[in-house]
Amino acid sequence: MINIISTIVVGLIVGVLARFFYPGAVDMGLLMTILLGIGGSLLAGLVTASRRPGGIGGGFHQAGFFASLLGAIVLIFLGRLLL
Repeated sequence: MINIISTIVVGLIVGVLARFFYPGAVDMGLLMTILLGIGGSLLAGLVTASRRPGGIGGGFHQAGFFASLLGAIVLIFLGRLLL
């Protein structure tokens, strides 16, 4: 249960920061912001999993947080490109 709550909180933080750093207005609600952050974390985790010896997982790391932020920004870009 605590993993789900921490995933939602980190997703919210990453989503809010991604919306802040992305140039221009990003109109979405709280739930979409959380999903954006979680999706950015998943995208970054999948991209970087092949470069780590342990694969997916391994707990919290600052580099993973910044990669999640970058992944969320990429998702905003792709969403605007496709819509």
